[in-house]
Amino acid sequence: MTTLASGTDTLTRDALTVLQPGFTGTTAPDWLLRRLGEGLASVGLFGRNIASPDQLAALTAQLRAERDDVLVAIDEEGGDVTRLEVRTGSSFPGNHALGAVDDVELTRQVAHELGRRLAACGVNLNWAPSADVNSDPRNPVIGVRSFGADTELAARHTAAYVTGLQSAGVAACTKHFPGHGDTAVDSHHALPRIDVSAEVLTERELVPFRAAVAAGTRAVMSAHILVPALDPDRPATLSRRILTGLLRGELGYDGLIVTDGMEMRAIAGAYGIERGSVLAVAAGADAICVGGGLADDATVLRLRDALVAAVRAGDLPEERLADAADRVRALARWASTAAGTPAKTRGSEIGLHAARRALTVTVAQGGEPRRASSPSPNRPSSPPSPPSPTSRSATRPPGVSPPSSSTSCRAR
Repeated sequence: MTTLASGTDTLTRDALTVLQPGFTGTTAPDWLLRRLGEGLASVGLFGRNIASPDQLAALTAQLRAERDDVLVAIDEEGGDVTRLEVRTGSSFPGNHALGAVDDVELTRQVAHELGRRLAACGVNLNWAPSADVNSDPRNPVIGVRSFGADTELAARHTAAYVTGLQSAGVAACTKHFPGHGDTAVDSHHALPRIDVSAEVLTERELVPFRAAVAAGTRAVMSAHILVPALDPDRPATLSRRILTGLLRGELGYDGLIVTDGMEMRAIAGAYGIERGSVLAVAAGADAICVGGGLADDATVLRLRDALVAAVRAGDLPEERLADAADRVRALARWASTAAGTPAKTRGSEIGLHAARRALTVTVAQGGEPRRASSPSPNRPSSPPSPPSPTSRSATRPPGVSPPSSSTSCRAR
């Protein structure tokens, strides 16, 4: 049972509860353990925090010795975005490769096995999957992290990923709402703008998120993008129209809303992380993600104090902060009791199996490309091109990392 420090008042506790900070090093620093005792309920892990599966399991055990229901979050998409295997490359293909195969059962199995490995290491919240439709091929930040440019394909694979991941006892955090695919600007560096009509957004960007909500995604991550058709003044992360009106109201979503990293320039450059965090919670966000760049106690205290001051000044309703904190605790309760279902898959071999199915054989002398896998069960098949008698080379599709040794924690 978690015992909170007796000197922490309710308002301060709630302000700490809505933060998802990061830290440096492969063991938890004293300041982080102290904040967990005062009300902090979530911790974000990055590649810098992970040296091996056994070390990661020891780290999460260290966090839970201080707070047994802590949410331990990670950004583990597979493919090009991995934290668990940051030093070797992921054992799992990324979304683009899974979309190329277009077998939703395969996507579910990959997500389940990835979730099983995370759960064995003590991670219970994954900032994945990316539900963005890759509408703009110039997109510098989504690209192969998307299942593809086809709306319905992205929707069915998003739902399959959410189902697979959560069946392993790890909460999915579907991102980046309301859709980051139709941009040519990276929100890490500037504020992207999507200039399409509300009708296009409804028929394209929002479809995978509706599928994720229907699949029961436990969390949704907001995007630092300006969408004038929805809100001409505020980026999605800071927009009550988008987070409360659209996501909660129109889409009927009732889970946790997490922000993308608040130190990203799209927010920090225009609003600062303190004001940005206050505006995000006021708009409907429940958890403030920070720590990719700013990963120290001073940052946590700055954000905690900014939220407390905003409540006392009347700029942030106390009941909104309390509601956000309650949603964090509700997800923590789910994660503490969620039990993964046994895998009816190839287990540790599923990543390699999926990557092989995503390969395309390139014919050297004028032949047509031929997929080196069985036809997709989700789309009509066509006869394969005959192999050329000349040399052929198998090419790795985007989103498939080089082969690496399987990485997993010992099951606990």
